[in-house]
Amino acid sequence: MAPLRFAANLDWLFAERSALPERLEAAARAGFRAAEVPWPFAWEPALLRAIADRAGLGLVLINTPPGDQDQGEKGLGAVPGRQHAFREGLALAVKYAKVLGCQRIHLMAGRVPVGAERAAVAAEMEATFIENLRHAADILAQEDMVGLLEPMNSRITDPRYFLTTPRQAAAILEKVGRPNLQLQLDVFHCQIEEGNLTQNLQRYFPLIGDTVEGLGWLRLYWESRDQHQQHQHQHRC
Repeated sequence: MAPLRFAANLDWLFAERSALPERLEAAARAGFRAAEVPWPFAWEPALLRAIADRAGLGLVLINTPPGDQDQGEKGLGAVPGRQHAFREGLALAVKYAKVLGCQRIHLMAGRVPVGAERAAVAAEMEATFIENLRHAADILAQEDMVGLLEPMNSRITDPRYFLTTPRQAAAILEKVGRPNLQLQLDVFHCQIEEGNLTQNLQRYFPLIGDTVEGLGWLRLYWESRDQHQQHQHQHRC
């Protein structure tokens, strides 16, 4: 059975160190061999890559830029009227990812506009997201990279975030239909929105792009269980 492997999310961990280069070094000292660096854009990518290489740390995930945070933006992928800014941000993220040796980019959906009802803008936001995701898939395919969609719960974390459940993300991925776009499944968000983690992990495993290698043992368990149940059914017949 392959061991579990963990990556330090440096947006959350080692927050007592304000500078990202210091957080990279702290993650390595704590025993991590991989890190997510959601917001690397304030630092030169070559500097971050040099520090990570020196520390023996692989950089496995970055985000697309959030947009105008002073205006409350948190990603632009599904925000109508912000397609050009999303594409500029994607180009920047790809530039960084290439230097960092990072193969995965989280394509942030963004928030429902202030004052708008979610139901009233859902169709337009989904259409915008699909348009941007198809563009992103083409760009990422040229670099042999994967784009990830991460649902965030609307009950605790962000009431206005557009992409809230794995079910919604899976439906959008099916409509986009590109193999290099996958699901980034955060079990914290999944449990809050849908619960039933075991069956949901099993249901969405074919779409998951950020944890499949580390949880390969769980896939083997489910496959062996399914085979056992089929054998029992055939035996009873």
